[in-house]
Amino acid sequence: MLARPDSLFARRSEEEVVSHLRAAGPALVALSGGVDSSVVAALAHDALGDESVAVTLAGPAVAEREVDRARTVARGIGISHIVLEVDPLQRAEYRANPPNRCYFCRSVESERLVRFGRTRSVQQLLDGIHLDDLSEERPGLRAMNEAGFAHPLAWAGWTKADVRAAARARRLPNAEQPADACLASRIAHGDAITAGLLERVEAAEAVLLDRGFRRVRVRVRGNDARIEVDPEEVSRLVAGPFAAEVERRLRALGFDRVSVDPDGYHGGVRHEGASR
Repeated sequence: MLARPDSLFARRSEEEVVSHLRAAGPALVALSGGVDSSVVAALAHDALGDESVAVTLAGPAVAEREVDRARTVARGIGISHIVLEVDPLQRAEYRANPPNRCYFCRSVESERLVRFGRTRSVQQLLDGIHLDDLSEERPGLRAMNEAGFAHPLAWAGWTKADVRAAARARRLPNAEQPADACLASRIAHGDAITAGLLERVEAAEAVLLDRGFRRVRVRVRGNDARIEVDPEEVSRLVAGPFAAEVERRLRALGFDRVSVDPDGYHGGVRHEGASR
């Protein structure tokens, strides 16, 4: 894991990042559809053109909305884009959902990306980790490091604010998109992860996303669902007949009890795992 002290990360310009990537040769970018990896994809394409490729992983733990967003971003950048299927449920350790679950997920994902990269003779594997991501222990980042991924945004000393600014300057369609995480991050540690449960979580969140909520988490413990939305949207969620409709829809998906967190969305590694 990279050390966090800011003194080790003098901020580098966008031009320096592009030059750094160009010098390292053909690149594969792990493009999740989030703003961080999208900015890396844009920088890699600036540096390498057709010698860069963005790869998005699809599977039971990834919401289809994220995959669609990645396709839109890649088209806008002009970078070659591939969607590959991957299933972390093949790992028993992942299914058991321990606190370091992200390590096992990222191990499966990074292995898939490394194998694909070999078919393209890529010289560098890139992700969207930035300086702010290094402030807490991230098991998923450890797996990416072990697989040989480089973190150009962290190398450049960029924070999340820097990444957002770069995305806005480039007019990326997801410049203001809230950070997301895999669907498994919604399931309480120790509760087994199954494909069916991941599907239910995605369907439950779609109920609210389709009604215009900006950020949604349906967190599951046992067979109970607890909804988080941005704090300023909680009042809309709990108002009148709308609340009853949401509860009815989630119960129809098989959840026994449905509640709303009155404090709204709680971010951070404790809940979300590795950055997207």
